[in-house]
Amino acid sequence: MRPQGTPQQLEKRRLPAIRLLKEGKRPAVVARWVGASKSSVSRWREMYRKQGRNGLRSKPIPGRPPRLSKAQKAKLASWLLQSPLTYGYTTDIWTLKRVARLIEDRLHVHYHPCYVWRLLTGMDWSCQKPRKRARERNEQAIAHWRRYVWPQIKRGPHVEPLAWYSSMKADS
Repeated sequence: MRPQGTPQQLEKRRLPAIRLLKEGKRPAVVARWVGASKSSVSRWREMYRKQGRNGLRSKPIPGRPPRLSKAQKAKLASWLLQSPLTYGYTTDIWTLKRVARLIEDRLHVHYHPCYVWRLLTGMDWSCQKPRKRARERNEQAIAHWRRYVWPQIKRGPHVEPLAWYSSMKADS
C-alpha cells in the first residue's frame, strides 16, 4: 500500500535516509528514523546505487486521472449546499441520481449514480438522513410543553418520604 503524502513529500523522506545510510547506519535504524519499512530503505539504497539521485525521484501515481478537477468539485459542493428545490426537484433531499444528473447537466461529465457515492465520500461528504416530522408540527406548543408541562410530570406529586412511610404503617 502506498504511504500517505504527496510524491514530493515522499521523495524528501528518501533523501535523509540515503544520507543516514552513507553515515553507516543500518537499514533497520534508518527505517525507524524516517518512518518506513526496512525493505523500503534497502530498495532505496539499491536504486540510489544504480541510478543516483534520479532513482529516488517520485514516480507518477498510476491509474486513471479524476474526471472532475478540484475546482469542479468545489463548485459541486457549493451546489449541494443549496436545496434541491432550487434546481426544480419536488422534495428537499439530494439523492445519488439527482447528484449524478446535476453533475452531468452542469459539468457535462457522466457518472453512474452508484459511483457518485464514492465521489462524495472522497469529498468528505456523508449520508444524511432527513428528519421525519409531521407537517402539522407546532414548534411553539412543543417548546411550551417541554418548558412547563414536562418538568411537572417528571417531578410527580410532591410527597414527603416520612409522611408516606408513616401512612403506610398506619394502614397496616
